[in-house]
Amino acid sequence: MTEEIWSAVDGYVTGLLAPHDEALEAAVRASEDAGLPAIQVSPPLGQLLHLLAKTIGAKTVLEFGTLGGYSTIWLARALPDDGHLITLEAEPRNAEVARKNIARAGLADLVDLRVGPALDQLPDLEAEGAGPFDLTFIDADKVHTPDYFDWVLDRSRPGSLIVADNVVRGGTLAEAESDDPTTVAQRRLHEAIAADPRVTATTIQTVGGKGYDGFTIALVGK
Repeated sequence: MTEEIWSAVDGYVTGLLAPHDEALEAAVRASEDAGLPAIQVSPPLGQLLHLLAKTIGAKTVLEFGTLGGYSTIWLARALPDDGHLITLEAEPRNAEVARKNIARAGLADLVDLRVGPALDQLPDLEAEGAGPFDLTFIDADKVHTPDYFDWVLDRSRPGSLIVADNVVRGGTLAEAESDDPTTVAQRRLHEAIAADPRVTATTIQTVGGKGYDGFTIALVGK
């Protein structure tokens, strides 16, 4: 099995189940033109996020890591008219591109895009009484994934979902002796989840156009 095959399957699935969408494709093009890294979620994962949000009837969503707004669009489209999505982006340049992409998709009224390091913004969210959240998507700087998870877990309503992307790290997640900070962080995330009775979780390994990685999905207990 090769990455070429994985990518071909991604293309087949995308073509049938997540077909042509001008707003999403324009978001990818605008991000590329602006020189943003091509690290947005794949179309199948974007579709999964959308389906998860729809399935649980999400009205409040928190996203760590906006990039060009691609996953933001998938999530915001799942919300009702009175829904609300807060997305946190550390880089002003990324945020500028994302704002235009989100507006082009007709979702500006649903999305509150905030600029600055996520850890610095959490006290403001706390002071505002933001949440509780129905769904959280963590796809920002990977060394802080456990910190984001810990913060939002206390602000998630029973029955909500927390999804953390890029946790498998090409398989290094299984390397107990790894000194790579991102791998260490994802192992810490898993160990914290395993020890916390408030959540039930699993991690799904993925292959596709983005290579080999995976995501964790956690259900907050009732």
